[in-house]
Amino acid sequence: MPNLRSHSCFALLVLLLLSGCSSTPDNPPFTASGYLADRGAVRIWRKNSGHTAVHLKTLYTPFNGDAAETTDYLWQEERLVSVARHVSGTQPDDVTLRFDQDGSLSFMQRQLAGRREAVDTDTIELYKFDAQRMLAQSNALLSGRVVLKQGQWLGAKQIKTCDGERVSPSFDDYAIQTLVRQQVRSSTPLLVSWLEAPEGTQLLRAAPGESCESQPKEADF
Repeated sequence: MPNLRSHSCFALLVLLLLSGCSSTPDNPPFTASGYLADRGAVRIWRKNSGHTAVHLKTLYTPFNGDAAETTDYLWQEERLVSVARHVSGTQPDDVTLRFDQDGSLSFMQRQLAGRREAVDTDTIELYKFDAQRMLAQSNALLSGRVVLKQGQWLGAKQIKTCDGERVSPSFDDYAIQTLVRQQVRSSTPLLVSWLEAPEGTQLLRAAPGESCESQPKEADF
């Protein structure tokens, strides 16, 4: 597999993919993908139940170490039926939205630290827009065969994947140096997330203290 020599090359690849076809691809029932955002890494797990239901779980992790954001989106027969977002950290924020058959809001709840609040109409529309944007991104990434993989860094350019396989991804020197520095700073194993595509391999993130147990499984969906 050819190696991508710069973050900008892979970012350009992702931009091209995201501007491509946004129709629902014919994918395996359970897939994982992701991309580098401006300020963090986005991992996407997806389950297709035939052609009737799509469940996306996204995990956004900012580079600055602030609170992570997990969102579950559910579509049935191409209709968005629910959005559930959880923001962790010192200022937790949980939002749940459910929609009926004509797209009208049927349930709304926002739980902040110690209190509940209503979600205003403009914010609801933003959640709906974000859901469709994320579905289009997932479609484009999977159409481009951009696949997320994760595993524990073993050193010597080796990773034990969450499926138990030992692999040596074709990381560039910068990525290898990043992993070595991360491991030196931490006494706990690194969970490495990376993307593989026909165009190359891209390190997505490395997190000390995380394990494969945190990775969603098809049965969880």
